Amino acid sequence: MNYDVIIPTIKDYLLNLQNKICLDLENEEQQQQFLIDDWVRAEGGGGKTCVLSDGLLIERGAVNFSHIFGETLPASASQRHPSLASTAFQATGISLIIHPRNPYVPTVHMNLRFIVVSETDAHPARWWFGGGFDLTPYYAFLEDCRHWHLTAKQSCDPFGLELYPQYKKNCDDYFYLKHRQEPRGIGGLFFDDLNQWDFQQCFEFIKSVGDHFLLAYLPILQRRKNHAYGERERQFQAYRRSRYVEFNLIYDRGTLFGLQSGGRVESILTSLPPQAQWQYNWLPQVGSKEAELTEKFLIPKNWLAEV
Repeated sequence: MNYDVIIPTIKDYLLNLQNKICLDLENEEQQQQFLIDDWVRAEGGGGKTCVLSDGLLIERGAVNFSHIFGETLPASASQRHPSLASTAFQATGISLIIHPRNPYVPTVHMNLRFIVVSETDAHPARWWFGGGFDLTPYYAFLEDCRHWHLTAKQSCDPFGLELYPQYKKNCDDYFYLKHRQEPRGIGGLFFDDLNQWDFQQCFEFIKSVGDHFLLAYLPILQRRKNHAYGERERQFQAYRRSRYVEFNLIYDRGTLFGLQSGGRVESILTSLPPQAQWQYNWLPQVGSKEAELTEKFLIPKNWLAEV
């Protein structure tokens, strides 16, 4: 396989997707634009970080592209492939996180990545894709959850009807705070080590997931962005954002991969919200609209069967 041709093709798609997502989000935001920051990594490679801060709609958003390479595959990846632990690698991908200001608009995350490890005496060159997208509401709505998961399913179905249930379960299992025994959000899709088909079909699947992201998120953002809220809702949002911080710093493989590979810290940590609040031993009142999140929504379920 000619990686000198394949990797530029993947990069072109990811950069075009990054640009489209930024433009569409700027159109919704209207008051602010993404700051574009091109950077070079001393160890090899670089990227393009796009950050929007302090908008009327987006309090903190980042849509980041990177293409890096190195002599040793980071532990967050090699622990699943022990034989590749000391192998040179290339990795390219896009990672985005949007933290809206309005608590009725969910936080959203997407990641798409491609990794290739070099040939050695012990093994041939290997490649795989990974990624997915997930939604983290604060005040949730059933119609939003159904739309999100229906669009996720539509991105998978042309490649096999078994994929959505499998990747939804992967997402439910992965985005789970074990120390709190609590899901991070309502899930979506998560997959890794994707190479069961030939390269072109795997790439087409990645493009389908990427192309469905805005179809999944924009209608929710548009429905909720003008919803009235007050200090109570902002305080609850900050409380729930603390869970997001905990997951990203303890469990998130993308964060760990970036830090372990000597990545650009400012770009990696754009995933964190601008404000979060930890409250000691606090729980929402049973039956309140804040309690509804954990009572009715942070429960793995078949959203497409909900009525």
